Amino acid sequence: MKTTKGTEKKPRVKIIPLGGLEQIGMNITAFEYEDSIVVVDCGLSFPEDDMLGIDLVIPDITYLKENAHKVKGLVITHGHEDHIGAIPFVEKELNIPIYATKLTMGIIENKLKEHNLMKSVKRKVVRYGQYINLGCFRIEFIRTNHSIVDAAALAIYTPAGVIVHTGDFKVDYTPVFGDVIDLQRFGELGKKGVLALMCDSTNVMRPGFTPSESTVGKTFDNLFQENKDHRIIIATFASNVDRVQQIINSAYKYGRKVVIEGRSMVNIITTADELGYINIPDKTLIDIEHMKNYTDDQLVLITTGSQGETMAALSRMAASIHKKISIKPNDTVILSSNPIPGNEKSVSKIINELSMKGAKVIFQDTHVSGHACQEEIKLIYALTKPKYAIPVHGEFQHLNVHRDLAVSMGVPKENVMILSSGDVLEIGEDSAKVVGRVPAQGIFVDGLGVGDVGNIVLRDRQHLSQNGLLVVVVTLERESNQILAGPDIVSRGFVYVRESETLMEDARHVVSGALEECLMKNITDWSRMKSVIRDSLSEFLWKRTKRNPMILPIINEV
Repeated sequence: MKTTKGTEKKPRVKIIPLGGLEQIGMNITAFEYEDSIVVVDCGLSFPEDDMLGIDLVIPDITYLKENAHKVKGLVITHGHEDHIGAIPFVEKELNIPIYATKLTMGIIENKLKEHNLMKSVKRKVVRYGQYINLGCFRIEFIRTNHSIVDAAALAIYTPAGVIVHTGDFKVDYTPVFGDVIDLQRFGELGKKGVLALMCDSTNVMRPGFTPSESTVGKTFDNLFQENKDHRIIIATFASNVDRVQQIINSAYKYGRKVVIEGRSMVNIITTADELGYINIPDKTLIDIEHMKNYTDDQLVLITTGSQGETMAALSRMAASIHKKISIKPNDTVILSSNPIPGNEKSVSKIINELSMKGAKVIFQDTHVSGHACQEEIKLIYALTKPKYAIPVHGEFQHLNVHRDLAVSMGVPKENVMILSSGDVLEIGEDSAKVVGRVPAQGIFVDGLGVGDVGNIVLRDRQHLSQNGLLVVVVTLERESNQILAGPDIVSRGFVYVRESETLMEDARHVVSGALEECLMKNITDWSRMKSVIRDSLSEFLWKRTKRNPMILPIINEV
């Protein structure tokens, strides 16, 4: 498209994060140019403490549904829940082809099977260095290291220039499985020119380098040596296949049998084993039913629950409600993970419960992060030399620190774009600016209901959880509106009725008085009557108890 004679308007691409900014989790970003949209990652996040009864939070894909004809494909960087967890929900709405590396696709297929989507969703396994063409975009998968194998960064070739998306990454020179991150490819892209770098911010506040995953193996060896006579129980993330591999290596070295417990752990290790991403020596794995045939010093349990999740295997053991395993004095429990921000209380509770049962709990030096610290992030900037920096995957504080780091690496301050989920960034060779917003609130999943619980329902739940509920039932005569029965008051979560008879009796009088006042003023509209009951009872209860329960008036007519 020509604007003035001899000068052409430079193409601009839109980058639209629908999640993953101002939070850790729910990563999903759309890239749009004219009639093509490519979506990178499709994760979920877990509910905050104030989201009562909510199971999961998934991205709001209203914008993608409105532009469904443009969406060419879903490209996945790696197989963690915060990058793949929402795929089944999104596929039911959009049905778009998925592109991912081998192990990542294996884990995604487990999810699609659970939701009966295997036949309807197209899938393509991509190798590192391979290009895929989706509409106006060409996408290249680049090898990186992370706490799950087969992680990839993406080079997205757009009409406006190359955008590099690191995914979640670290630089690990001695990975447990597979090869070292392809730093050479990042350097080659940098030489050709990178328009924008979208880089992981999770560990941007930590100076230095993230230690190699293989250092944990040495720690496990020492712990196995020190706890020769005890049963060892190790809790870690199900998706950290390399961690499980190192535990199995130590178990084999010290002649112990391994039991894997926890549904997600069993699923992922089975998939990794089938695809050849983990090496389990013959006769090392045993079924949980066969534990009784071995003494404590011959056993290692690898389990889920390192974050203190209520229903995970370790929590059930700690609370004595696990059907097959109970914690004994002299057990050694190793928590091989760091608490995710927000989970510290749950983890501390589990450590206390385990200790009270006589177990020895170890949680120092048994974990390394899967995310890059400052020096590794600087290395990626040095190699790619981007014109623009777009920090991703982090809360606002992380993105802010990332801005300073990018500036220190030579990116002009005005070229560092701190976005919020839902911002539409239009970026080209000559400019980058936010030109609009799309819906990106996150959608609540509660049981089988997706999106049927919104902020109003949540507010009601919070109100109920803090103050309880009073139901006021009154029966009126149809024509005259005379009170035939009631008012009866039912209390739930407000006061124990048997011990508060005077309060309830006085409350009844207040409601009767409010109704009589309505009749005197010839108010016959039920919604007005309910409002008067609610207001007068609320005022009375606040004066008497300094509490503010939810009041639900019900009027019957005879």
